[in-house]
Amino acid sequence: MATIRKRQWTNKSGTHEAWVLNYMDANGQRHRQQFDKKRDAEARRKEVEEQIGKGTYRPDAASTTLRTACENYEKALEGRKDRGERVTPEYFDNVTGHMWNYIAPTEKPPAVEGKNDPYVRFPHGIGDTKLAQLTAKAVTDFRDKIRASGVGIVTARQILGTLSRVLQHAINDDLLAVNVAKGIRVIGKRNERAKKIVPPSKEEIAALIKAADDDFRVKVIFAAASGLRASEFYALRWKHLDLKAGTVRIETRVDSKRNEDTTKSEAGLREVPLGAAIVTALKAWKLRTDFGKPDDLVFPNGKGNHENHRNLRKRIFMPTLDRAAAEMAKEGKKLKRFGWHALRHFAISTWIEAGLSPKTVQTFAGHSSLAVTMDRYGHLFPSDNHKKAMDAIASSIFAS
Repeated sequence: MATIRKRQWTNKSGTHEAWVLNYMDANGQRHRQQFDKKRDAEARRKEVEEQIGKGTYRPDAASTTLRTACENYEKALEGRKDRGERVTPEYFDNVTGHMWNYIAPTEKPPAVEGKNDPYVRFPHGIGDTKLAQLTAKAVTDFRDKIRASGVGIVTARQILGTLSRVLQHAINDDLLAVNVAKGIRVIGKRNERAKKIVPPSKEEIAALIKAADDDFRVKVIFAAASGLRASEFYALRWKHLDLKAGTVRIETRVDSKRNEDTTKSEAGLREVPLGAAIVTALKAWKLRTDFGKPDDLVFPNGKGNHENHRNLRKRIFMPTLDRAAAEMAKEGKKLKRFGWHALRHFAISTWIEAGLSPKTVQTFAGHSSLAVTMDRYGHLFPSDNHKKAMDAIASSIFAS
């Protein structure tokens, strides 16, 4: 049984009082906590008695913050990485980004006007919350504030997933008994669905190709024809290309730290046919490059290693796009700026326009399911055949 008593004392600054909570846990260990207000002591007494009754009481939960739990989890991930377990640098960066940008935000330097700001300044973190005070409602409120700040469904789910793993690790450390984040869902609004892809136009891609120098041109042409993701593009080796058969085999990828691995999923392992013009461009590139052996990268940096995507975008892709826009402007036309990933969208749109079936497009794109393909590109498939089918049904059944 927990008891509360009033404590008074006097010193030079005057008379003071506090409320002292005394209780014994299930293991027979005595605990003592002091509060400035009686209502806080009463609330803690009720909470402790309920936890002891359910067997979920953990003494350290009252003094351990969620921020500390995040720090412990980060150290555990670093340990797993050092032991050679499957914790990639990309995964580590994502998880720590969730913790220190959203769950328990750390103080960031002020944004500099006119420069890209790499930091997230989320003002509603819950890192200072004691584990004992972390309730399902607190997590739900945190989720709602994340969504209200403009974070998308997928990222919000990832942040909640990281929070759940942090709490599970705290349970393993015997700091906590219940994972209050487990089972809390992130549900999108009725009108919040996957964004429909709008690929660059043929005219815009043609302008980009024309504005590119010889070496960069073959990269743009290949990316806009093969539909490879950037991670797959930079991991491609000559042994993955069959220039006689005109195919490319995708089985590897490289992450942001330039570590090479297999594709993320079974669907990513695929073979994509290449048109004759693409094969011709690749043959010319192979004769020109210093790295043409089977195990060499097809599109390496100057030293034959994996290209830095951010560097290529900033140093080559964006200036080339600027030149293409300037040339189109001379003809009174406007180029809508796009990123490197739009070359993949363009490739997929050309497959659809050529009449490939949705299932074939899914296979060539390396999508995990047909639903992913149709959510993103379904609006690009021609609907004439659908209309003809409905007309035939209506005329044979419903016409008088």
